[in-house]
Amino acid sequence: MARHDPFAQAAGPLELFTQVSARLRERVVFDAAAWSTTDPQTGLVTAPMWVQNLNGGSQCYAYWECELLEETVIPFRELARAATPAGALRRNTGDLPGRSAQYRRLRGDGLMDELRAVLRAGDRPWGVVSLFRSAGREPFDQAEIDLVAGISASLGARLRSFARPSAAPVLPGTSAPGMILFTPDGTATSINQEARHYLALLPDGPSEPSALGVRLPIWVVGTAVQARAIASERDGRTARVRIRTRDGGWLACHASCLTGPAGVPGPTALIIEPAPASDMAPIIAAAYGLSPRELEITQHVARGLATAEIAAALFISAHTVRDHIKAIFDKTQVSSRGELVARLFTENYWPLRDRLGDTETV
Repeated sequence: MARHDPFAQAAGPLELFTQVSARLRERVVFDAAAWSTTDPQTGLVTAPMWVQNLNGGSQCYAYWECELLEETVIPFRELARAATPAGALRRNTGDLPGRSAQYRRLRGDGLMDELRAVLRAGDRPWGVVSLFRSAGREPFDQAEIDLVAGISASLGARLRSFARPSAAPVLPGTSAPGMILFTPDGTATSINQEARHYLALLPDGPSEPSALGVRLPIWVVGTAVQARAIASERDGRTARVRIRTRDGGWLACHASCLTGPAGVPGPTALIIEPAPASDMAPIIAAAYGLSPRELEITQHVARGLATAEIAAALFISAHTVRDHIKAIFDKTQVSSRGELVARLFTENYWPLRDRLGDTETV
């Protein structure tokens, strides 16, 4: 599938997931599936997510809570770094799946095996997929694992391309942070009006009911669970995720666990707010294939620095700066500095745009 890219016309992640799943099912038998984009910096799931034959995603919270807080045989965080970005539960346990807490949960839903993969581009995860087989079927074999691993890079690259910014309108309403508080066991207990406002902007997808009168999307509660994993020293990654809204804007969601007197565990505080430029710059740069140095130069360009000033700031020659800027223009398909900033960092994400003149093209 990767060689001729039959999915090049997919308009977005959800369309890509549905097309790939249908095509994949011609080669690999599975009874249920879950496809999700991920934050490429933290690996946490984000919008959109698409599930098949999993009761509308009602098991998603339990699945991700187990993934982050309990022992799993092939965690996604390891697959993201592995030589082969896919694995199957029964095969990776030597057909002793009871070693996995995840399997014990799956078995209660009538599932007997899982084939999972990270969809990565370069060294970053842009999505994940889990395929499930019901009891009575044969386990996934190595050829099927290799087949799914083989499409990881092409799908990761397609998902990365969808992260490129659009001319989305400024997020309506408040710009103040929203807050949700969770008890140490993960129950949502408090929410402010700003958080309700931001939740209403998120796309449809698997969610959890709450006593607060709103359903909490899996991407939001998953971030709170990640904070608990960090507090219990089960995971060192950041509890932070970028989420795209229905109209193409971006929100940032981050959480941390609080403590009370004598170190007694307190609530988990989750903040959701418009994504600042510092959050979006690495993702946008990766979406266009910019190197770390090219991103650094782009940020200086956005601040209005001339070529000589950038060269002095980075201790490189002006000629090298011009070469980098030409490469940046080529990757982003622009021809001037003003167009570059407009393309990568619209008014939604980059408050310095109005300081940039368009007098110097390179």
